[in-house]
Amino acid sequence: MSIEIRVPALGESVTEATVGKWFKKEGETVNADEPLVELETDKVTVEVPAPSSGVLSEILVPSGSTVAVGSLLAALREGAGKSQPQKPEAKSQPAQSAPEREPEKPAPAAASAPPPPPPAAQKAMTEAGLEASEIRGSGRRGQILKEDVANATPSAPRPAAPPPVHEVLSSAPATNVVAIQTAPALKAVPQDTRLPSPGNDATREERVKMTRLRQTIARRLKDAQNTAAMLTTFNDVDMSAVMALRSQYKDIFEKRHGVKLGFMGLFVKACIQALRDVPAVNAEIDGDDLIYKNYYHIGVAVGTEKGLVVPVVRDADRLSLAEIEQRINEFGKRARDGKLSIEDMQGGTFTISNGGVYGSLMSTPILNAPQSGILGMHRIEERPVVRAGQVVVRPMMYLALSYDHRVVDGKEAVTFLVRVKECLEDPQRFILEL
Repeated sequence: MSIEIRVPALGESVTEATVGKWFKKEGETVNADEPLVELETDKVTVEVPAPSSGVLSEILVPSGSTVAVGSLLAALREGAGKSQPQKPEAKSQPAQSAPEREPEKPAPAAASAPPPPPPAAQKAMTEAGLEASEIRGSGRRGQILKEDVANATPSAPRPAAPPPVHEVLSSAPATNVVAIQTAPALKAVPQDTRLPSPGNDATREERVKMTRLRQTIARRLKDAQNTAAMLTTFNDVDMSAVMALRSQYKDIFEKRHGVKLGFMGLFVKACIQALRDVPAVNAEIDGDDLIYKNYYHIGVAVGTEKGLVVPVVRDADRLSLAEIEQRINEFGKRARDGKLSIEDMQGGTFTISNGGVYGSLMSTPILNAPQSGILGMHRIEERPVVRAGQVVVRPMMYLALSYDHRVVDGKEAVTFLVRVKECLEDPQRFILEL
């Protein structure tokens, strides 16, 4: 019996998707719930599983195509293929009839083969002379990434091309310079691919189609710039008190709640206090109306291999610090595994972005429309500051609030940042909700 594989419902307001990679080829055996194809929407990437075991008889839509919800993707012939546990039998039968070891090659099919390397990784493998079997992939389902190729060490030495002249001369003793200059091996230097001739830049370029997620990120960020009257105001915060609090209680906190005490949960708490004092930062424009949100759904920006995603901690004002940290930790894991749902990223009223984890000292974050404010965190750096007439060294962090000036006045923006600063420099304030 043939089963139709169609584009599933992808969430509210999502009507189409882009076909990513097919994990199976036509004629290959699949098991129930095994991923068949990856679909990219403007919010998340989802995998479409096989409804039952069988053979993928026909792929109707190639990778890169745009499909609507409910569109036919492929056909599955149910029960036509062997089930997964029967694979070892196919291996043992040829082994009895012939002494050759060739029949052992299909054995790895007992597990799902990793996705093929992306173009950049494949190119790096070719240049390095490495095979896929020599590299351990760190991507999803064992996919080999470009970084894996760079970190791979060949199991046996490989013949290397003659080194460039400047490398030979710089590493050789002075007494051997003449001998090196007359060595026959130098005749191969002009053909060395590591010394490209001028004018062939096109051969060193790589053109890759933007994913639907990246296209949507680009469009939304540009729309935010074109639509909002966006400004950024800055302040700095002394992180001494927060770091001391974290250092004192982090072990007890993790033991009791099963999650580490990070900075993000404290920032979420501080922002909620500031949003209560300055409600305009938690508002948005709808036509000629201003909508003030009396709830606090805080988006936490997370970087992934495919782009930035912003899962939302809903009703964060009703959660304890431990519950906020647990939600953020869970979102981070699901984002890295590509398991976030569309619902996880909808309905945010304010966003926090931590560029400090990448080493950023200062930045101007872009609004996550239709929100009216986004807070940028940055790296903590020891700097000299004046306290009570004395120059002391303190762990300082720059804070940046980008806001929509149509909704938020300059005074309100500055007040918001000052309120966040006060809460973080005296954490007992927001713990006691003062």
